[in-house]
Amino acid sequence: MSTIPSNAPAAPTIDRLPVSLPQLAEKKRLGEPIVMVTAYDYPSAVVAEQAGVDVVLVGDSGAMTVLGYPSTVPVSLEEMLMLAAATRRGLRTPLLVADLPFGSFEASNEQAIASAMRFVKEAGCDAVKIEASGTAAERSRALVAAGIPVMGHVGLTPQTATALGGYRAQGRTAERAHEVARDALALQEAGCFAIVFEAMPAPVADLLMERMEVPVIGIGAGSATDGQVLVFHDLLGIREGVGARFVKRYADLQAEMIAGVRAYAEDVRTQRYPGPDHTYSIDPGELERFRALLG
Repeated sequence: MSTIPSNAPAAPTIDRLPVSLPQLAEKKRLGEPIVMVTAYDYPSAVVAEQAGVDVVLVGDSGAMTVLGYPSTVPVSLEEMLMLAAATRRGLRTPLLVADLPFGSFEASNEQAIASAMRFVKEAGCDAVKIEASGTAAERSRALVAAGIPVMGHVGLTPQTATALGGYRAQGRTAERAHEVARDALALQEAGCFAIVFEAMPAPVADLLMERMEVPVIGIGAGSATDGQVLVFHDLLGIREGVGARFVKRYADLQAEMIAGVRAYAEDVRTQRYPGPDHTYSIDPGELERFRALLG
């Protein structure tokens, strides 16, 4: 099957300059909030582009939102590269960051560099994101030394959610909050250009922000961070359920999509579609010649 090429969405003409790492640092300095959103393919990237966001993350959350896995853990490096490359084709202005998936960086610095370089060279990413773990600071330092910008991630880290007791807020005890702080400061010291704070008490994030010199993007971490990120499918309602506590829905597109497909199915079954407006014509003389050729 095919679609008519002229109906395919085209990447928009952009009159803004591409977002750079120094621009993000300047936004932090000036107190200008940074807007980040996830995207996983060409259509969602075009939406992010036209909406004027600053940063697009090809999150390993795509494992669940577009690939149907039960968690982020099973997604492979090859699958993430495919999603990142598709997203790159729809972007011109936002900084493009991709998650290093579980199993692609933990073994050694060499493994992390090789994985990250593929995102830069093959998918056209500007940077990679790495979740806090026992080796995250060391890996981040090695990546930065190799010339690859790194975004860190602390708090709720979905790749290691099982070890954290499930998908739940982190830092709700003094000891756990101190561990989150230690992770954040270690990643900052390792040279990360920005860090994501996910699912932690707002007062904990407030105190940590006093020590953060790089931009911090929050998701369920209150309003004191330098910016915010939400998953594309969460904020647009392209999923079942209400999502995490921190999710704010700005549309309910799944309901509209179901209604649209249901209306289409009804039209097909009652033969209201296709109608005369949806068919192509042929010159009567050519039709007669065709009939003759058929014998």
